[in-house]
Amino acid sequence: MKKNLFNIGCIFALLASVALGTTSCSKDDDSNPTLDLSHAGEGFVLNVPANAANNTYDLAAAENVELTCHQPNYGGVPYVTRYYVQVAIDQNFLTDSTTAHKELKTSYTSADMMVAANEMNDSIVALFKDANPDANYPNSPRPVYVRLRAVLDNTGSGLSYSNVITLPSVLATYVAPKATLPAKLYVVGAHVGTEAWKSQVAMPAAYGLAGNFYGVFYIDGEGIKWNAGNNDNRGYSRTTSINDVAKAGVKAGDDDRIAVDKAGWYTLYMVAEVDEEANIVKYTLNILPANVYIIGNTMNNWTQSDASLKCTTPTTADGEFVSPAFTAAGELRAYIDTKAGGFDGLDWWRTEFTLYKGTTLYYRDFDIPDSWTQGAKEKAGKPDPENYSVSCSAGQRLYVNFKTGTGSVK
Repeated sequence: MKKNLFNIGCIFALLASVALGTTSCSKDDDSNPTLDLSHAGEGFVLNVPANAANNTYDLAAAENVELTCHQPNYGGVPYVTRYYVQVAIDQNFLTDSTTAHKELKTSYTSADMMVAANEMNDSIVALFKDANPDANYPNSPRPVYVRLRAVLDNTGSGLSYSNVITLPSVLATYVAPKATLPAKLYVVGAHVGTEAWKSQVAMPAAYGLAGNFYGVFYIDGEGIKWNAGNNDNRGYSRTTSINDVAKAGVKAGDDDRIAVDKAGWYTLYMVAEVDEEANIVKYTLNILPANVYIIGNTMNNWTQSDASLKCTTPTTADGEFVSPAFTAAGELRAYIDTKAGGFDGLDWWRTEFTLYKGTTLYYRDFDIPDSWTQGAKEKAGKPDPENYSVSCSAGQRLYVNFKTGTGSVK
Protein backbone atom coordinates (compact mmCIF):
# COMPACT_ATOMS: atom_id res chain seq x y z
CA MET A 1 0.00 0.00 0.00
CA LYS A 2 1.30 3.45 -0.86
CA LYS A 3 1.70 6.00 1.90
CA ASN A 4 2.41 9.66 2.44
CA LEU A 5 5.95 10.64 3.43
CA PHE A 6 5.28 13.27 6.11
CA ASN A 7 7.61 15.64 7.94
CA ILE A 8 7.94 14.92 11.64
CA GLY A 9 8.14 17.86 14.05
CA CYS A 10 6.93 21.37 13.92
CA ILE A 11 5.93 22.87 10.63
CA PHE A 12 6.91 26.47 10.35
CA ALA A 13 5.04 27.11 7.16
CA LEU A 14 2.87 30.13 6.56
CA LEU A 15 -0.19 28.76 4.76
CA ALA A 16 -1.13 30.83 1.76
CA SER A 17 -4.84 30.52 2.35
CA VAL A 18 -6.08 34.04 1.98
CA ALA A 19 -6.63 35.43 -1.49
CA LEU A 20 -6.33 39.20 -1.59
CA GLY A 21 -6.68 41.37 -4.66
CA THR A 22 -3.60 42.74 -6.31
CA THR A 23 -5.06 45.86 -7.92
CA SER A 24 -3.76 49.22 -6.73
CA CYS A 25 -5.96 51.75 -4.91
CA SER A 26 -5.76 55.49 -4.57
CA LYS A 27 -5.55 55.24 -0.80
CA ASP A 28 -3.66 52.80 1.42
CA ASP A 29 -4.27 52.31 5.12
CA ASP A 30 -4.13 49.45 7.62
CA SER A 31 -7.18 47.77 6.09
CA ASN A 32 -5.92 48.21 2.52
CA PRO A 33 -2.58 46.32 2.19
CA THR A 34 -0.36 47.18 -0.75
CA LEU A 35 1.37 44.59 -2.92
CA ASP A 36 5.14 44.96 -2.62
CA LEU A 37 7.28 42.88 -4.99
CA SER A 38 10.58 44.55 -4.11
CA HIS A 39 11.63 41.71 -1.82
CA ALA A 40 10.58 38.77 -4.03
CA GLY A 41 14.10 38.38 -5.40
CA GLU A 42 15.44 37.82 -1.90
CA GLY A 43 13.92 34.36 -1.91
CA PHE A 44 12.07 32.44 0.78
CA VAL A 45 12.59 29.46 3.05
CA LEU A 46 11.90 25.85 2.10
CA ASN A 47 12.07 23.81 5.30
CA VAL A 48 14.19 20.69 5.58
CA PRO A 49 11.83 17.87 6.61
CA ALA A 50 12.45 16.97 10.23
CA ASN A 51 12.93 13.29 9.45
CA ALA A 52 14.95 13.72 6.23
CA ALA A 53 18.30 12.82 7.79
CA ASN A 54 17.08 9.48 9.15
CA ASN A 55 14.57 8.48 6.51
CA THR A 56 14.75 6.88 3.07
CA TYR A 57 12.05 8.22 0.80
CA ASP A 58 10.84 5.21 -1.20
CA LEU A 59 9.03 7.02 -3.97
CA ALA A 60 7.58 3.92 -5.62
CA ALA A 61 5.87 2.93 -2.36
CA ALA A 62 4.58 6.40 -1.49
CA GLU A 63 1.81 8.62 -2.75
CA ASN A 64 3.20 11.94 -1.55
CA VAL A 65 6.21 13.67 -0.12
CA GLU A 66 5.33 16.51 2.25
CA LEU A 67 7.18 19.80 1.86
CA THR A 68 6.58 23.00 3.79
CA CYS A 69 7.80 26.53 3.28
CA HIS A 70 7.44 30.16 4.33
CA GLN A 71 5.62 32.36 1.86
CA PRO A 72 7.71 34.83 -0.17
CA ASN A 73 7.65 38.41 1.10
CA TYR A 74 5.02 40.23 -0.92
CA GLY A 75 4.59 43.04 1.56
CA GLY A 76 3.76 41.04 4.66
CA VAL A 77 0.38 39.90 3.37
CA PRO A 78 -0.36 36.23 2.51
CA TYR A 79 -1.38 36.56 -1.13
CA VAL A 80 -2.31 33.32 -2.87
CA THR A 81 0.98 31.95 -4.15
CA ARG A 82 1.59 29.13 -6.59
CA TYR A 83 4.56 26.87 -5.89
CA TYR A 84 6.45 24.69 -8.37
CA VAL A 85 8.77 21.93 -7.16
CA GLN A 86 12.17 21.54 -8.82
CA VAL A 87 14.48 18.55 -8.28
CA ALA A 88 18.10 17.75 -9.17
CA ILE A 89 20.47 14.86 -8.55
CA ASP A 90 23.69 16.86 -8.96
CA GLN A 91 24.86 18.49 -5.72
CA ASN A 92 26.06 21.49 -7.72
CA PHE A 93 22.42 22.55 -7.68
CA LEU A 94 23.07 23.69 -4.10
CA THR A 95 25.12 26.62 -5.39
CA ASP A 96 24.48 26.79 -9.14
CA SER A 97 20.88 27.22 -10.31
CA THR A 98 21.85 26.38 -13.91
CA THR A 99 22.63 22.79 -12.92
CA ALA A 100 20.41 20.26 -14.68
CA HIS A 101 17.07 19.98 -12.91
CA LYS A 102 13.43 19.24 -13.67
CA GLU A 103 10.25 20.99 -12.56
CA LEU A 104 7.37 18.72 -11.62
CA LYS A 105 4.18 19.22 -13.62
CA THR A 106 1.84 19.62 -10.62
CA SER A 107 1.88 22.96 -8.80
CA TYR A 108 0.50 23.88 -5.38
CA THR A 109 -1.18 26.87 -3.72
CA SER A 110 -0.50 25.84 -0.14
CA ALA A 111 2.77 26.29 1.71
CA ASP A 112 2.16 22.82 3.13
CA MET A 113 2.19 20.73 -0.01
CA MET A 114 1.78 17.03 -0.66
CA VAL A 115 4.11 16.54 -3.62
CA ALA A 116 3.20 13.67 -5.95
CA ALA A 117 5.79 10.97 -5.32
CA ASN A 118 5.44 9.47 -8.80
CA GLU A 119 6.26 12.81 -10.43
CA MET A 120 9.36 13.17 -8.28
CA ASN A 121 10.33 9.58 -9.06
CA ASP A 122 9.98 10.01 -12.83
CA SER A 123 11.90 13.28 -12.85
CA ILE A 124 14.81 11.80 -10.89
CA VAL A 125 15.03 8.81 -13.25
CA ALA A 126 14.80 11.13 -16.28
CA LEU A 127 17.64 13.29 -14.96
CA PHE A 128 19.80 10.21 -14.54
CA LYS A 129 18.97 8.91 -18.03
CA ASP A 130 19.70 12.31 -19.56
CA ALA A 131 23.17 12.23 -18.00
CA ASN A 132 23.74 8.48 -18.53
CA PRO A 133 21.80 7.44 -21.67
CA ASP A 134 23.41 4.01 -21.91
CA ALA A 135 23.20 3.03 -18.23
CA ASN A 136 20.40 1.43 -16.25
CA TYR A 137 19.05 3.41 -13.34
CA PRO A 138 20.71 2.06 -10.14
CA ASN A 139 18.41 0.45 -7.60
CA SER A 140 19.87 2.27 -4.63
CA PRO A 141 19.06 5.44 -2.63
CA ARG A 142 20.74 8.70 -3.61
CA PRO A 143 20.70 12.34 -2.43
CA VAL A 144 18.16 14.55 -4.15
CA TYR A 145 18.20 18.34 -4.13
CA VAL A 146 14.94 20.28 -4.02
CA ARG A 147 13.87 23.90 -4.31
CA LEU A 148 10.64 25.78 -4.99
CA ARG A 149 9.77 28.37 -7.58
CA ALA A 150 6.96 30.71 -6.55
CA VAL A 151 4.79 33.28 -8.33
CA LEU A 152 1.59 35.11 -7.44
CA ASP A 153 -1.28 32.93 -8.56
CA ASN A 154 -3.02 33.91 -11.83
CA THR A 155 -0.54 36.71 -12.47
CA GLY A 156 2.89 35.15 -13.02
CA SER A 157 4.44 38.12 -11.22
CA GLY A 158 6.47 38.06 -8.03
CA LEU A 159 8.91 35.37 -9.16
CA SER A 160 10.85 34.05 -6.19
CA TYR A 161 13.02 31.02 -5.48
CA SER A 162 13.53 29.16 -2.24
CA ASN A 163 16.77 27.82 -0.87
CA VAL A 164 17.84 24.34 -2.02
CA ILE A 165 17.42 21.55 0.51
CA THR A 166 18.93 18.07 0.50
CA LEU A 167 16.97 14.88 0.93
CA PRO A 168 19.95 12.59 1.70
CA SER A 169 18.33 9.24 0.90
CA VAL A 170 15.78 8.94 -1.90
CA LEU A 171 14.98 5.64 -3.61
CA ALA A 172 13.60 6.14 -7.10
CA THR A 173 12.56 3.26 -9.33
CA TYR A 174 12.62 3.03 -13.09
CA VAL A 175 9.17 2.08 -14.38
CA ALA A 176 9.11 0.97 -17.99
CA PRO A 177 6.32 2.68 -19.98
CA LYS A 178 3.48 0.41 -20.98
CA ALA A 179 4.13 -1.13 -24.37
CA THR A 180 1.73 0.07 -27.05
CA LEU A 181 1.23 -0.72 -30.71
CA PRO A 182 3.12 1.59 -33.08
CA ALA A 183 1.14 4.14 -35.05
CA LYS A 184 3.56 4.01 -37.98
CA LEU A 185 6.31 1.85 -39.44
CA TYR A 186 8.97 2.86 -41.95
CA VAL A 187 11.35 1.00 -44.24
CA VAL A 188 14.83 2.07 -45.35
CA GLY A 189 17.07 0.23 -47.77
CA ALA A 190 19.27 0.11 -50.80
CA HIS A 191 16.31 0.48 -53.20
CA VAL A 192 13.81 2.30 -51.01
CA GLY A 193 12.77 5.82 -51.95
CA THR A 194 14.98 8.30 -53.76
CA GLU A 195 18.14 7.90 -51.66
CA ALA A 196 19.59 4.55 -50.60
CA TRP A 197 19.55 4.10 -46.80
CA LYS A 198 18.40 7.69 -46.31
CA SER A 199 14.83 7.79 -47.63
CA GLN A 200 12.30 6.51 -45.11
CA VAL A 201 9.18 5.14 -46.80
CA ALA A 202 6.10 4.55 -44.68
CA MET A 203 4.45 1.17 -44.57
CA PRO A 204 0.72 1.90 -44.87
CA ALA A 205 -1.46 0.76 -41.99
CA ALA A 206 -3.98 -1.89 -42.96
CA TYR A 207 -7.37 -0.19 -42.93
CA GLY A 208 -9.24 -0.91 -39.71
CA LEU A 209 -6.57 -3.17 -38.13
CA ALA A 210 -4.26 -1.72 -35.48
CA GLY A 211 -0.71 -3.05 -35.61
CA ASN A 212 -0.92 -4.32 -39.21
CA PHE A 213 1.31 -2.70 -41.85
CA TYR A 214 2.17 -3.58 -45.43
CA GLY A 215 3.97 -2.31 -48.51
CA VAL A 216 5.66 -3.31 -51.76
CA PHE A 217 9.45 -3.01 -51.89
CA TYR A 218 12.38 -4.18 -54.01
CA ILE A 219 14.81 -6.25 -51.93
CA ASP A 220 18.11 -7.90 -52.81
CA GLY A 221 21.35 -8.90 -51.07
CA GLU A 222 21.88 -5.34 -49.82
CA GLY A 223 18.68 -5.65 -47.81
CA ILE A 224 16.40 -3.38 -45.80
CA LYS A 225 15.75 -2.26 -42.25
CA TRP A 226 12.65 -0.89 -40.57
CA ASN A 227 11.70 1.34 -37.66
CA ALA A 228 8.68 2.60 -35.76
CA GLY A 229 9.19 6.25 -36.60
CA ASN A 230 12.06 6.79 -34.17
CA ASN A 231 15.03 6.22 -36.53
CA ASP A 232 15.93 3.14 -34.46
CA ASN A 233 16.43 0.95 -37.51
CA ARG A 234 15.92 -2.75 -36.85
CA GLY A 235 17.25 -5.58 -38.92
CA TYR A 236 17.21 -9.35 -39.01
CA SER A 237 18.05 -10.13 -35.37
CA ARG A 238 15.78 -7.43 -33.96
CA THR A 239 12.69 -8.65 -35.80
CA THR A 240 10.85 -11.07 -33.54
CA SER A 241 10.09 -13.53 -36.33
CA ILE A 242 10.33 -13.59 -40.13
CA ASN A 243 8.05 -15.74 -42.27
CA ASP A 244 9.49 -16.25 -45.77
CA VAL A 245 6.25 -17.11 -47.59
CA ALA A 246 7.72 -16.02 -50.94
CA LYS A 247 10.74 -18.34 -50.56
CA ALA A 248 13.01 -15.38 -51.17
CA GLY A 249 15.89 -16.90 -49.23
CA VAL A 250 15.71 -14.37 -46.43
CA LYS A 251 18.93 -14.00 -44.42
CA ALA A 252 20.91 -11.62 -42.24
CA GLY A 253 22.93 -9.33 -44.48
CA ASP A 254 25.69 -6.86 -43.67
CA ASP A 255 25.02 -4.78 -40.57
CA ASP A 256 22.22 -7.19 -39.66
CA ARG A 257 20.10 -6.06 -42.61
CA ILE A 258 17.14 -8.15 -43.79
CA ALA A 259 18.43 -9.44 -47.12
CA VAL A 260 17.31 -12.08 -49.63
CA ASP A 261 19.09 -14.45 -51.99
CA LYS A 262 16.46 -13.97 -54.69
CA ALA A 263 16.35 -10.31 -55.63
CA GLY A 264 13.00 -8.88 -56.63
CA TRP A 265 9.79 -7.18 -55.60
CA TYR A 266 8.11 -8.36 -52.39
CA THR A 267 5.15 -7.41 -50.25
CA LEU A 268 6.18 -6.87 -46.65
CA TYR A 269 3.33 -7.54 -44.25
CA MET A 270 4.23 -6.71 -40.65
CA VAL A 271 2.05 -7.68 -37.70
CA ALA A 272 2.80 -6.01 -34.36
CA GLU A 273 1.38 -7.47 -31.14
CA VAL A 274 1.82 -6.43 -27.51
CA ASP A 275 3.15 -9.12 -25.18
CA GLU A 276 1.41 -8.03 -21.98
CA GLU A 277 3.48 -10.23 -19.70
CA ALA A 278 6.84 -9.12 -21.06
CA ASN A 279 5.59 -5.55 -21.71
CA ILE A 280 7.12 -5.49 -25.18
CA VAL A 281 5.88 -5.28 -28.75
CA LYS A 282 6.62 -8.33 -30.87
CA TYR A 283 6.94 -7.98 -34.64
CA THR A 284 6.26 -10.70 -37.20
CA LEU A 285 7.44 -9.88 -40.72
CA ASN A 286 5.79 -11.85 -43.50
CA ILE A 287 7.63 -11.68 -46.81
CA LEU A 288 5.10 -12.33 -49.59
CA PRO A 289 5.16 -12.20 -53.39
CA ALA A 290 4.48 -8.69 -54.67
CA ASN A 291 1.00 -9.33 -56.01
CA VAL A 292 -0.88 -6.20 -57.07
CA TYR A 293 -4.41 -6.39 -58.47
CA ILE A 294 -7.19 -4.29 -59.90
CA ILE A 295 -10.79 -5.11 -59.05
CA GLY A 296 -14.29 -3.72 -59.41
CA ASN A 297 -16.53 -2.25 -62.07
CA THR A 298 -13.73 -1.54 -64.54
CA MET A 299 -13.31 -5.31 -64.85
CA ASN A 300 -16.86 -6.38 -63.91
CA ASN A 301 -15.19 -8.56 -61.31
CA TRP A 302 -14.99 -8.18 -57.52
CA THR A 303 -13.20 -11.47 -56.80
CA GLN A 304 -10.06 -11.18 -54.67
CA SER A 305 -6.86 -12.76 -56.02
CA ASP A 306 -8.39 -13.49 -59.42
CA ALA A 307 -5.41 -14.23 -61.69
CA SER A 308 -7.02 -12.37 -64.61
CA LEU A 309 -6.88 -9.12 -62.60
CA LYS A 310 -3.22 -9.30 -61.57
CA CYS A 311 -0.70 -6.62 -62.55
CA THR A 312 2.59 -7.62 -64.17
CA THR A 313 5.61 -7.36 -61.85
CA PRO A 314 8.69 -5.44 -63.03
CA THR A 315 12.12 -7.04 -63.04
CA THR A 316 14.05 -3.89 -62.10
CA ALA A 317 14.15 -1.89 -58.88
CA ASP A 318 12.66 1.17 -60.57
CA GLY A 319 10.14 -0.58 -62.82
CA GLU A 320 6.37 -0.20 -62.99
CA PHE A 321 3.58 -2.64 -62.17
CA VAL A 322 1.13 -2.68 -65.09
CA SER A 323 -2.48 -3.84 -64.90
CA PRO A 324 -4.52 -5.69 -67.49
CA ALA A 325 -6.52 -3.40 -69.75
CA PHE A 326 -9.79 -2.22 -68.22
CA THR A 327 -12.78 -3.78 -69.89
CA ALA A 328 -15.26 -1.09 -68.90
CA ALA A 329 -15.44 2.51 -67.76
CA GLY A 330 -15.53 3.09 -64.02
CA GLU A 331 -13.64 4.12 -60.92
CA LEU A 332 -10.15 2.73 -60.27
CA ARG A 333 -10.10 0.15 -57.49
CA ALA A 334 -6.71 -1.48 -56.83
CA TYR A 335 -4.99 -3.23 -53.94
CA ILE A 336 -1.91 -5.09 -52.72
CA ASP A 337 -2.78 -8.75 -52.15
CA THR A 338 -1.60 -10.52 -48.99
CA LYS A 339 -3.27 -13.90 -49.54
CA ALA A 340 -0.64 -15.38 -51.83
CA GLY A 341 0.43 -19.01 -51.58
CA GLY A 342 -2.33 -19.98 -49.23
CA PHE A 343 -1.18 -17.41 -46.67
CA ASP A 344 -4.06 -16.22 -44.48
CA GLY A 345 -3.73 -12.56 -45.34
CA LEU A 346 -6.03 -9.55 -45.36
CA ASP A 347 -9.22 -8.77 -47.24
CA TRP A 348 -8.45 -6.69 -50.34
CA TRP A 349 -10.20 -3.56 -49.11
CA ARG A 350 -7.81 -3.29 -46.17
CA THR A 351 -4.86 -2.81 -48.52
CA GLU A 352 -6.57 -0.76 -51.23
CA PHE A 353 -4.95 2.27 -52.83
CA THR A 354 -5.80 5.03 -55.28
CA LEU A 355 -3.91 7.81 -57.07
CA TYR A 356 -4.41 11.16 -55.38
CA LYS A 357 -4.84 13.80 -58.08
CA GLY A 358 -4.21 10.97 -60.52
CA THR A 359 -0.49 10.71 -59.74
CA THR A 360 0.39 10.02 -56.08
CA LEU A 361 -0.20 6.72 -54.30
CA TYR A 362 -2.74 7.08 -51.50
CA TYR A 363 -3.52 4.10 -49.31
CA ARG A 364 -7.02 3.68 -47.96
CA ASP A 365 -7.47 5.06 -44.44
CA PHE A 366 -11.20 5.83 -44.42
CA ASP A 367 -14.45 4.05 -45.15
CA ILE A 368 -15.57 3.87 -48.76
CA PRO A 369 -19.31 3.16 -48.80
CA ASP A 370 -19.64 3.52 -52.56
CA SER A 371 -16.76 5.46 -54.11
CA TRP A 372 -13.48 7.16 -53.13
CA THR A 373 -15.14 10.54 -53.66
CA GLN A 374 -18.07 9.73 -51.40
CA GLY A 375 -15.83 8.29 -48.70
CA ALA A 376 -13.43 11.23 -48.80
CA LYS A 377 -16.33 13.65 -48.48
CA GLU A 378 -18.74 11.94 -46.09
CA LYS A 379 -16.45 9.74 -43.98
CA ALA A 380 -13.12 11.53 -43.99
CA GLY A 381 -14.25 15.11 -44.48
CA LYS A 382 -11.57 15.83 -47.07
CA PRO A 383 -11.68 19.33 -48.55
CA ASP A 384 -11.05 17.98 -52.07
CA PRO A 385 -12.90 14.64 -52.21
CA GLU A 386 -12.90 14.51 -55.99
CA ASN A 387 -9.09 14.21 -56.01
CA TYR A 388 -9.21 10.71 -54.48
CA SER A 389 -11.16 9.13 -57.30
CA VAL A 390 -9.68 8.11 -60.66
CA SER A 391 -11.98 7.61 -63.62
CA CYS A 392 -10.91 4.89 -66.04
CA SER A 393 -11.95 4.08 -69.59
CA ALA A 394 -12.08 0.71 -71.30
CA GLY A 395 -8.68 -0.11 -72.81
CA GLN A 396 -6.68 1.93 -70.34
CA ARG A 397 -4.25 0.42 -67.84
CA LEU A 398 -2.93 1.24 -64.36
CA TYR A 399 0.82 1.91 -64.03
CA VAL A 400 2.37 2.02 -60.53
CA ASN A 401 5.92 2.79 -59.40
CA PHE A 402 6.21 1.81 -55.74
CA LYS A 403 9.78 3.13 -55.49
CA THR A 404 8.67 6.68 -56.26
CA GLY A 405 5.16 6.33 -54.81
CA THR A 406 3.54 7.43 -58.06
CA GLY A 407 1.26 6.07 -60.73
CA SER A 408 -0.95 6.84 -63.67
CA VAL A 409 -3.88 5.56 -65.69
CA LYS A 410 -3.44 5.74 -69.45
